[in-house]
Amino acid sequence: MDLPLRDLVVVGLEQAVAAPTATRTLADLGARAIKVENPRGGDFARDYDNAVLGELAAHFVWLNRGKESVALNFRDPRGAEALERLFARADIVVQNLAPGAAARYGFAAEQLVERFPRIVAVDISGYGEGGPLSHKRAYDLLVQSEAGSCSITGTQEHRAKPGIPVADIGAGMYTVTSVLAAIHARTATGRGTALSISLFDTVVEWMSYTMNITMGTGEQQVPNGVSSPAVSPYGAYPTADGFTLVLGTTNDGEWQRLARTVLGRDDLADDPAFTHNDDRVRLRPRLDEAIRAWTTTVPIAQAEKILDDAAIGNSRLNSVQEVIDHPHLSARDRWRDVATPAGPWRAPLPPPITPDWALPMGPVPALGEHTEAVLAEVGLTTDEIAQLRADRVI
Repeated sequence: MDLPLRDLVVVGLEQAVAAPTATRTLADLGARAIKVENPRGGDFARDYDNAVLGELAAHFVWLNRGKESVALNFRDPRGAEALERLFARADIVVQNLAPGAAARYGFAAEQLVERFPRIVAVDISGYGEGGPLSHKRAYDLLVQSEAGSCSITGTQEHRAKPGIPVADIGAGMYTVTSVLAAIHARTATGRGTALSISLFDTVVEWMSYTMNITMGTGEQQVPNGVSSPAVSPYGAYPTADGFTLVLGTTNDGEWQRLARTVLGRDDLADDPAFTHNDDRVRLRPRLDEAIRAWTTTVPIAQAEKILDDAAIGNSRLNSVQEVIDHPHLSARDRWRDVATPAGPWRAPLPPPITPDWALPMGPVPALGEHTEAVLAEVGLTTDEIAQLRADRVI
């Protein structure tokens, strides 16, 4: 089936997670994604580990399927000229190189849109332009620390970084939504757009609810592990058979059902001290003790059924292997084999589901696998390509 972005060409000067997240998502929706890499090693995420089939890095395989790899040294004038030809054919350019690098070489977003007015160009950076941190290198942990998300994750005694790189992924997905909006605008105006997305601004946006708490009350919420500082009851509890059950309420009616129907504790349901959520947050230890007194007497499957019957949200705290083996994924046919230079590898389908699109799950490219084909496509001759290879420009 025709995919919605099938007519778009994306060029990514990218590394690590943020920009590759954006370009892979666009590729999943049908865009042609051309990844420009340094001939000497390429995207440094290629070398993080060899977890996939003993050869390839887990991050790289995750974020670079469905792309064409062009290994090109744009610091060489001939490489820069070839890259300029590629820009001339692009609809979208995304870069997340080190601070200032793209501008030095003439392909920061505003520079590209000035030369190619129909391009939608995106600069992804750690901290954005114009501030005292703009010059700093920025990785997910560093930005999450600077923007405060690590201070509300973990426990009061031990702050933590979320296990998922949320700053990187968030910036990548804001890039996708912004790019699609700019492409939509281009259909009416004929003009492209220069966009700037920063990891710092992304995390600050996602911190808004907890910042509202602090601005409104002067208090800072304290992290409390697998729970929420804003809602109670809401957390993880041991079961009789050694599993961990996670359950939560989001309103006063659910609390009443949990107390009366599940726990059999009319005394708690009738106690005015627990009437509203903010009351229950203050008295969380008492509620956690009551819930734990119930969960430790029942196996997890029985607990889940009781909670489902009472319309109380619940889940299991699964390990990574348990997610890989999860029956909900297999029952819904959510796994596909992806080709890689080391052989096929299983990967989950992207989230969008529609009968109108068959998402391609294209292969993971070897470094420079498509260099010669793409350079020939933009007009370089066989002899010119051979000379570039001989001179290690490609």
